[in-house]
Amino acid sequence: MTTPLHRYRVVQWIDYRLPIFSWANEHLVEYPAPRNLNYWWNFGSLAGIMLVVQIVTGIILAMHYTPHVDLAFNSTEHIMRDVEWGWMMRYLHANGASMFFVVVYIHIFRGLYYGSYKSPREILWWMGVIILFLMMGSSFLGYVLPWGQMSFWAATVITNLISAIPWIGETLVQWLWGGFSVDNPTLNRFFSLHYLLPFLLCGVVFLHLWALHHRKSNNPLGIDIKSSKDTIPFSPYYTVKDMVGLGVMFFVLAIFVFYLPNFLGESINYIKADPLVTPAHIVPEWYFLPYYAILRAVPDKLGGVIAMVASIAILFVLPWLDTSKVRSARFRPIYKQFFWIFLADCFVLGWVGANPPEGAFILIGRICSIYYFAHFLIIMPLLGKFERTKPLPESIHQAVLDKQGGGQASGAPPGSSTGSASGGSS
Repeated sequence: MTTPLHRYRVVQWIDYRLPIFSWANEHLVEYPAPRNLNYWWNFGSLAGIMLVVQIVTGIILAMHYTPHVDLAFNSTEHIMRDVEWGWMMRYLHANGASMFFVVVYIHIFRGLYYGSYKSPREILWWMGVIILFLMMGSSFLGYVLPWGQMSFWAATVITNLISAIPWIGETLVQWLWGGFSVDNPTLNRFFSLHYLLPFLLCGVVFLHLWALHHRKSNNPLGIDIKSSKDTIPFSPYYTVKDMVGLGVMFFVLAIFVFYLPNFLGESINYIKADPLVTPAHIVPEWYFLPYYAILRAVPDKLGGVIAMVASIAILFVLPWLDTSKVRSARFRPIYKQFFWIFLADCFVLGWVGANPPEGAFILIGRICSIYYFAHFLIIMPLLGKFERTKPLPESIHQAVLDKQGGGQASGAPPGSSTGSASGGSS
């Protein structure tokens, strides 16, 4: 189809040989998106934008960083004090990682609420889980690079967990360290992998978007597109809404960068790494705290590692654990209640992970960890068999018309909207 850009002969010449403009028009402008997407669908696009921010700021920081145990801490301080705008690049990168996880976690919980993992979007969901794994790996590697006290000891504690693997654990740890302790070879390897993983992440994001555009976006009603009346072009309707979300996200990020740059970090990390002085309480970054709580909830070291990895890996089989034929929680009144309980459980796990493993925190962490797995392995399979769901609308466009005409199309959660111009990207 001819677009305004194709009026230019240079564009026509390029597009005939490499149809990049046609591809962009098909997937970014004319892409038929469900007409009832709400603001929860903004977070996929926001995650992509934050990935770009992290890569750009990371490349700039790498130009001034020295991956050596004697120089890494001072090179970080050099970036903060001597490099022009270096402080802003570092704070953007550090707080941008937190913002990246915020939008991705919201994106995941939105998928859990609206059933975006169900057929035929299983591979789309798998790509999202792989993205989460890569994000976690890259962020952990990056946390070690400043070579402060918390960086060093977090690397020592977390990498030591691999030694719990039978037979090969000790060998894997020594290979990862490049020796018999966390030292210069470890820092070099972590820097190399931290630089590499975001580009690998870009490749998986491309597959994620490919799967999305092949099977089309899910929507708040969780029903399939049945006709052209159910869709509207992605641009300008959802690009405008994405710009609103982008403005809000950058506003929040700016508050942390300029006013609360170290709010989410540990002050002890501004002390150079000392292998002879162990911090009183070693904690990872906030976005790892729920998994850290699950790890500590199991008394056995190997069992804790298995539970921690399984807490994310279980998402791979979620499309088959949820036996309900209805996607959206809007039409599943009992599942909706359990969803909010599960969300609260994740917050409590994060709170437990931030506190020392002693006293009541141990019991609370174990109870919440048990419930975390019970939600997926017991509650979801049983609800699909016994829950009585509400009737689904006949079509997306009819539900939108009913909503606009004052009728109640469905029980939307607070803050959502099903109007044709109230959506974001997928």
